[in-house]
Order: sequence, then structure tokens, then C-alpha cells
Amino acid sequence: MQTEMIKIDREGELEQQLEKAAALIRRGELVAFPTETVYGLGADAMNESAAARIYSAKGRPSDNPLIVHIADLSQVDEVASYVPEAARRVMEQFWPGPLTVILNKKDAVPDGTTGGLKTVAIRMPSHPVARALIRESGRLIAAPSANLSGRPSPTTADHVYEDMKGRIPMILDGGPVGIGIESTIIDMSGPLPLILRPGYISREQLMEVAGQVEIDPAVSGKVMPEKVVAKAPGMKYRHYAPRGQLVLIEGPEDKVIEKINALAAEKEKEGLRVGVIASDEIVDRCSAGVCLHIGSRSNPETIAARLYDVLRETDKLGLDYIYSESFFEKGLLDAVMNRMLKAAGYRLISLQPDVERRAAE
Repeated sequence: MQTEMIKIDREGELEQQLEKAAALIRRGELVAFPTETVYGLGADAMNESAAARIYSAKGRPSDNPLIVHIADLSQVDEVASYVPEAARRVMEQFWPGPLTVILNKKDAVPDGTTGGLKTVAIRMPSHPVARALIRESGRLIAAPSANLSGRPSPTTADHVYEDMKGRIPMILDGGPVGIGIESTIIDMSGPLPLILRPGYISREQLMEVAGQVEIDPAVSGKVMPEKVVAKAPGMKYRHYAPRGQLVLIEGPEDKVIEKINALAAEKEKEGLRVGVIASDEIVDRCSAGVCLHIGSRSNPETIAARLYDVLRETDKLGLDYIYSESFFEKGLLDAVMNRMLKAAGYRLISLQPDVERRAAE
């Protein structure tokens, strides 16, 4: 299969540029497109065979649900059987934007889209290309991230091409995304709102609108993946992972740097290729391995935007081991850490014995 890349001219008429992509969606084919979070791999959400093509192209387990992308708030009622008042308040406050809401689904939504669940994940992206594609196609679009299953998510069209060349017919190149990590997911299908995946929209922001909001224990990594029912993307399976072994180090800054440099030097002596992921605050203190700059702790948006690009860079460099500082902090860095823990397979070295973490060298 030939994969066509279409460069979007943001100053031009989006509808005209998207005609071919919209026709593909209507025919049940796949199109990769930009959102404000990461690039998505889209297909007609109400077409079960189209959803199956997504799973096939990604190599994605079929019990890992897809997110249904909409362009207008009224479209929620096409897929959700009941919308609680708190959910409507949340949607009105945060949509369009990087938030996915899980509700009980209507029977019309194929099980292939929801991973066999009786709930449906819904999001209204703010990216103009994403919303224009939904409108132009006349379809609700199911879309996970446009990468091979388990790999770091794509934040540029080139990332998509690396993974999807020959697997899908079209990629819409809308330039680099803005946020860089996937949407927050909140389950509002039950009596108490539950965060299933942290993201740009924080728990504190959601509580201001929805009242009490809890965090699913699976988010912390304290529940083993095989015991998780995947009500949302990214809960059960290994995600975001580079090919080299990623290990995270947490603790006081000086001790973290000392440990990272020692581990990197040790692996280099063994003849292995080693990388270090470092923030602005410690990057000048890396003394071993290839130092990869991820952004500044004082500006978490830079770290979120760079995360997947850095993880993919480790693959291009052919690194065997990657050591990184940790980001156990509230807000956006907590969402970054959620992705990094999954990418590392929860390999975490804690230099703070009083903090209970799952650690592995």
C-alpha cells in the first residue's frame, strides 16, 4: 500500500484540502491526522470493519478501546445512552480540548470501537484539522494514536510515517502538535467520576466543575496490568516504549545525577550504547552517555511536548539503555510521569527509601 502525505496549508480552505481524506473515511479506510495532543489514526467510528482496520494497522489488542472524536457537542447523544449533568458541565467547560469522557454507550456503537465494553470514550479535539475532517467526512471518527502499538506516540507527521508507511493510505501533515501527550480520560459512566489517564486537564480542574473526582488505582502502577480491565486506552498494555531499556531514577537532585552518571558509565564500559534524558536543571551535569534534553521543570509544557520526540530519538541513536530523572510532581508533570513509567515498564530506582515505589534495576 502506498501512503500519501498531504501537507495542510493552514491559511487555505481546509474543506478543499480534506476532500480526499474525508472520502477515505466514508469508505471505511484509515487516515492519520493531527490533534492538539498527538496524531490520531482515524476511521469511521460506527463502522465495525473500519475499526478493525485500526487494530490491524497498529497491531493493537482488540480489547483496548478506541476514542470517538466528535466536532459538536450535540453528537454526544449519537453515541451515549445517558449523559449525567456533571458530565455535561465538564464537556461544556473543557471541550473542545484535551479531555476524553467515558459514558455508557448506545447499542448503535459497534463493540469493535469500544473494545467490547458497554461504555464509549468521547472527545472533541480543538485542532482545526481534526474537527474539519470530522465535519467534511460526515462521520464520527474513532482514533487512537497513530503509532504501532506499544511505541511512543507520534507528535509529528514524520513520526506517523515511521510507523505507518505502507500500512495506511493517507497522513495529513498539520505540523507538530501543541501539547504532546494524550488527553486526560475521565470515566463518568458510574456514580463517581474516575480519572483513568492523567493529561493536560488536571484532577483539580475537573473537581472544580464535577465535584469529587477519584483516580483509578491502575494509574499509579500499583495494580498489575494483567489484572486491569482496560476501560480506556493505555491502561492495560505496555505503551510509549522505546526499543532500549528505559530506567527512571527518583530522589534528591544531586543523588539522582550521581546515580544516573554512575549507571551510564557502567553500561558504557560494557560496550553498550547509553542515553540520559535530562531537564534543563540537570542537563549540564551529565558526564556519561548521550545526553538528551527534554525541557524545563519550570515550564512543564516543554517537557510534555518533547517527551515522545526524545523517546523516538533514543531509537534513532540505537541506544541499549536509557536513564532518566523522574517527574513525580502535581499537574502536567504527573501526566508525563504516567507515560514514562509505562514506557519504562515501571523500572524505577528510588533513592528515597521512605517513598513506596515499584523499583527495578
